[in-house]
Amino acid sequence: MRRLTRWLLLGVLLLGAAGAATLFYVTSLDDPYRGWSGDEVFVEIPAGAGPRTIERRLIEAGVVKDAFTFRAALWLSGRARELQAGEYHFDRPLGATQVIEVIASGQVHKRLLTLREGLTIAEMAQVFEERGFGTAAAFIAAASDPSLIRNLDPGAPDLEGYLFPETYALPRQTPASDLVKLMVAHFEAAFDEPLRSAARDQGLTTRDVVTLASLVEKETGQPHERPLVAAVYRNRLKLGMGMQADPTVIFALQKAGSYDGNLSRDDLQFDSPYNTYRYPGLPPGPIAAPGRSALEATLRPADVKHLYFVSRNDGSHVFADTLEEHNRNVLVKE
Repeated sequence: MRRLTRWLLLGVLLLGAAGAATLFYVTSLDDPYRGWSGDEVFVEIPAGAGPRTIERRLIEAGVVKDAFTFRAALWLSGRARELQAGEYHFDRPLGATQVIEVIASGQVHKRLLTLREGLTIAEMAQVFEERGFGTAAAFIAAASDPSLIRNLDPGAPDLEGYLFPETYALPRQTPASDLVKLMVAHFEAAFDEPLRSAARDQGLTTRDVVTLASLVEKETGQPHERPLVAAVYRNRLKLGMGMQADPTVIFALQKAGSYDGNLSRDDLQFDSPYNTYRYPGLPPGPIAAPGRSALEATLRPADVKHLYFVSRNDGSHVFADTLEEHNRNVLVKE
């Protein structure tokens, strides 16, 4: 009887020790681990990767200590089928269970891509490539699909002017087509119903508004000047005057691959429907991506009679109602 009691006592002790060991190990899965050097590490989980591939990449990156730790944490989490592809960023040590949570919840690292106001599709494509998101060719191809704005501009040949300029937070492997769709969606949100209603009331099509706004965007970076520049072009349109906008000539030269960074008097005679020195009215379409304020200024121009403006060479302009006044301003500038 005493022997049986001793064996039972030993069994209890062993079970207790095993339980304590298990509890200790499970608890250790939450211990922060750092096996990489430097300030941070990125781990790319490819689409379709299984738990073993993910396990290997995390171990190689020094994010998880070993295979047994990863598998134990994954089993206890019950989220083996929820692990998501993408690029993950680690800048501090985490326990294995926390690492699983990051990947299972899809906390993909996002990079900022700033596409400022006044850029053309070609210029946006260059930024897209330089920031490592993909090739410029892929961006241009995606931006050549006008079906995304058929409801707004049925005759658009591409998405020039309709890719809204903004800072976008994107996973590094974002396809150009996905970004372009997002940019069009942001344009549609910016060109909201109040602006669309104002355009209809003023007898302007969406393309009229975006084209005018692109001229405003290219002519001035001064917020307070946008309604004034818009007024000049709206006044000229009413009188049947030519736009005579230098940025339209530059755009025409860029499309032809002939722009060298300088605009000469001879360039003003370049034969293109975008050249508003040769052809009256608005150019065939937008020449850049306008921001919200340029769209607003186009539909809410300043109540002035200005027909001319000239640069002060400091980013600002002098405005005039008459050609005589304008010529004096030009002389003063020179």
